[in-house]
Amino acid sequence: MAQNAIPIPIADTLKSKTDTIAQRDLIDIFRSVFNIKPRKVSTVEKKKFYFSILPISASDGRSGGRALFTSTTAGFYLGDPATTNLSSFVFTPYFNLKGRYGLPIRSNIWLNNNQWNITGDTRLLVYPQFTWGLGGNAPEGHKFLVNYNYVRFYQTVLKKIKPYFYGGVGYNLDYYVDIESQGDNTLSNFTNYKYGTATNQDVFSSGATLNLLYDTRKNSINPLPGAYANISYRFNTRLLGSNTNWQSLYIDVRKYVSLTNSGPKNVLAFWSYYWTSLTPGTPYLNLPSLGWEPYQRSGRGFKQNRYRGQRLAYFETEYRRDITRNGLLGFVLFANVNSVTEPDNMKFTFWHPAAGSGLRFKFNKKAGTNISLDYGVSRNYSSINLNLGETF
Repeated sequence: MAQNAIPIPIADTLKSKTDTIAQRDLIDIFRSVFNIKPRKVSTVEKKKFYFSILPISASDGRSGGRALFTSTTAGFYLGDPATTNLSSFVFTPYFNLKGRYGLPIRSNIWLNNNQWNITGDTRLLVYPQFTWGLGGNAPEGHKFLVNYNYVRFYQTVLKKIKPYFYGGVGYNLDYYVDIESQGDNTLSNFTNYKYGTATNQDVFSSGATLNLLYDTRKNSINPLPGAYANISYRFNTRLLGSNTNWQSLYIDVRKYVSLTNSGPKNVLAFWSYYWTSLTPGTPYLNLPSLGWEPYQRSGRGFKQNRYRGQRLAYFETEYRRDITRNGLLGFVLFANVNSVTEPDNMKFTFWHPAAGSGLRFKFNKKAGTNISLDYGVSRNYSSINLNLGETF
């Protein structure tokens, strides 16, 4: 996207992409079936606030079994929609019938004229989860159940340096409480890793971050053609309460390419991230792990946490296409591949591919919010993932 491109409000963008075809979403269908007339709102409210909520019971593709969750997404403008990106707030409480609970809240706030970007990630989790140790060659059956409670508090403030480019600082806190191993074995013995693996140990990681952001997307809920790049350097120190001094680096790059200039959505999307621990002393649960990157959306077709190492590389491509011209129904095709370094030589030796497809149901046309239903498959495993919003 050219640096001098004129920003277009998301509602106008969605309208122009379908020529003169009126957009439809599931809210429209619900109103027509039950003959419900939309309430009258002011012109300002129409332009500035969009709300979606999805209460549902579904299969938990990451951990197996059933899960009950409610996904609430709010999209809103904190400035002129012509010059200000759509801010978002996502709250997804869930209950897994195998004893997993979660209260995650994510926010992405854009102030007037995109002068400031403020992001937040707060989670309270009860999170029993299998781990396969370090490296990418552990067989499926070689796994170990770890119980723990988890508190996360991440906040980042970024200031515009030039159009689409931002720099800023943040604070990251991870608190793993009551890390318990099952049976006679211990997490320390299973992983042969000494940091953050002691039985009944609490692990506290606290550190500042330095961040650079490049973002030409108008709407992060349903990205239209544009680009995104994020670099985050984290340094944890005992001065801020961290159990050990350690550092990490996370680099995330995404690109969205429109294959047509008009008509139904027809987009190729690319996503790649590189996540590395830079120093010794990183607690085991803070090491790079599949599905534990900041947005926890990577690895469709794999179990979350399936691969963990000192470094992780990930690549994904997705083709997005509307089936109906009114945008109500669409589909995606995707493929991804990941690798972690081996503990003995720090090389990316084993690469793990997955692929799949999915359906998209337009839930809120004004915010561009989709219900995403995806089926992914990798070697010896498959999963169904349900989300409110696109995977990336």
